[in-house]
Amino acid sequence: MADFLTDIQTLRDRARAGIEQGPITDAYGADRERVIEVLNEALATELVCVLRYKRHYYTATGLSAAPVAAEFLQHANEEQAHADQIALRITQLQGSPNFDPEGLATRAHAEYDASDDLLDMVREDLIAERIAIESYSEIITWLGNDDSTTRRMLEDILAMEEEHADDLLSILEDMSPA
Repeated sequence: MADFLTDIQTLRDRARAGIEQGPITDAYGADRERVIEVLNEALATELVCVLRYKRHYYTATGLSAAPVAAEFLQHANEEQAHADQIALRITQLQGSPNFDPEGLATRAHAEYDASDDLLDMVREDLIAERIAIESYSEIITWLGNDDSTTRRMLEDILAMEEEHADDLLSILEDMSPA
């Protein structure tokens, strides 16, 4: 069995040698630039989801609209929190979060939706959540142990996306004719 840590002086010397890299040390095993690119795609995905949920919140109408709209607003707020987490991680990796609205929809994995029908809104939001689940699962696998901090953040976001999908499926089942 290998030793757990190198000697203390080696750790101290390594920390001093790359001080301008902040939290990025020799232990970071991922392609940092590619991780930043992928996280900017995830950021765009979350921002498009915020916009889609907000539109659905404000435009939902009908007898069943109030509780569904409340769910849309809750999801929008949670997607915004995801976007904030991802943007913070990008800056921790010494990257620049891309909030540029130009090309936002093409950078995102999920699509924007302007449905007017409440049932269509729920369906489109469920599809978007399923896209996020698939996308984040793939990114988590790709990261492996090379960037455990980003992986853990995405695992937490993935759990919330799965919860959103479950919420939307329940709403869809309640709204669908028997």
